[in-house]
Amino acid sequence: MRLPLRLTSLAAGAILLLAPSALLAVLVVGRVGWLDRLDRSVTDALHGFALDHPAWVDAMTWWSLVFHPNTWRVAAVGLVIWLARRRRWPPAWWVAVTMAAGGILGGLLKLLVGRDRPDLLDPVARATGYSFPSGHALNNALGAAVFLIVLLPYTAGRPRARFWLWAAAVAIPLVTGLSRVALGVHWTSDVVAGWLLGVAVALIARRGLPAGRRELSREKVADGDGIGSGNA
Repeated sequence: MRLPLRLTSLAAGAILLLAPSALLAVLVVGRVGWLDRLDRSVTDALHGFALDHPAWVDAMTWWSLVFHPNTWRVAAVGLVIWLARRRRWPPAWWVAVTMAAGGILGGLLKLLVGRDRPDLLDPVARATGYSFPSGHALNNALGAAVFLIVLLPYTAGRPRARFWLWAAAVAIPLVTGLSRVALGVHWTSDVVAGWLLGVAVALIARRGLPAGRRELSREKVADGDGIGSGNA
């Protein structure tokens, strides 16, 4: 795919993700009845299940802790160091700036929307701050997309590594977002908006990385360094 066409596709994809997330924000601020009822019905159903299954609550609590936004930030620092050691400065800077931008965006939106978290009679978990969008969902989707964009070139010719990279990039944000609703600390629309925004930020920022990604591909061909290789 030629570069202009690729960038156009990325821009279109980002717009398609930003539009529904912006619509959700408008609906949340406007306190639209049907969205409020849908959010409450999902939360009530999952909360009832959680009350009857403490092991499920423990599993979701640990998952939510392991894949906390700070975990992704620490992992991103590790990725930046890994890229810097290979003198891949454009993608290293891109990772740092993209992760920081996503985190700032999520914090600003929480303040602007000012949505309260679910207030349950018998909560199984607690969280502080505003609810929309879910910081866990946003940072997991953003982090997964960033790692996927940077590491995918290293899986060329390694279909098994490529499969597991894609599987992790999809499954981890998905389960993390579901865990926040299951624990009763976020509404479903918070999580959906977080997913959409996280991926959208990565796609928008991706427009600034064409040269860096080509460098990664050339490095892989030159020295055989890649996911699943003996040099990893």
